[in-house]
This record gives sequence, structure tokens and C-alpha cells, in this order.
Amino acid sequence: MEVTTNRSLSPELLRVIDANLNRLKEGIRVIEDIIRYKENNKQLAKKLKSLRHLAKIDDIKELLVHRDSINDVLRPSTSSEQQRENLESIIIANIKRAQESARVLEELYKLESIQKSENFKTIRYELYNIEKEILLAQE
Repeated sequence: MEVTTNRSLSPELLRVIDANLNRLKEGIRVIEDIIRYKENNKQLAKKLKSLRHLAKIDDIKELLVHRDSINDVLRPSTSSEQQRENLESIIIANIKRAQESARVLEELYKLESIQKSENFKTIRYELYNIEKEILLAQE
């Protein structure tokens, strides 16, 4: 049974949730595809795919109503975002992006649903484990 508070999220916070949900899933997908197609690691790719599927919100239309990606004040890429030294740097950038986004979602959903908050906390901690598994395996 879903336990929610009486507080609702403002349109601005729904916009934050939308951006971070997209960022989380995109970051996981980049890593998943590298692990799946380059490394041929079925077990780890399945873990990543499962996490990506856990990172969902039932009422996506409510988020879409508040999306305003065209007017995002930080939409242009920074030079550090445009440069990657190697495949490991791509993995690191995307795993960090996913972890940070999971944390934002975990915190914001504390205002609405402890279950949703805990779901994103679970994703974040699993990403910490996957990061260690991937990066230590490459040594």
C-alpha cells in the first residue's frame, strides 16, 4: 500500500523530477549498452536493465506537462561535457550522473512518497555496487 503525504509537488519540482528521471535512465542506458555490446557481460547488463526499469514513475504525463527543456538555463553543454578521454571516462561520467540523479529523486520524493523515495535510494546504492564492479574489473 502506497503511503503518501498530503503535500503535493509544485510544477517546478515536477520539472526537477522529470529532468532527473531522464538523466538517471539515460546514464544507466549508456553504461548498459557498453556492458552489453562491448563487454558482452550478460549478467551485469541485466542488472543495469533491471535498474533502468525500476526507475519509473507511473504518471509520466504529469511530468510531461511541466517539461520545458527548450528554456533550460543550463541546456548548452560545457566543455568538460563535450570531452571524454576514453571509454572508462564515459562510464564514470554516466554512473556519476545516474547516482546524482537518483539522489535528487530520493530526496524530492520524501515530500510525497516514502516508497518512491526508498526505490530511488535502492537504485542509488545498487549503482554504487555496479560502479565498483565495473571499474575494478577493468584493472
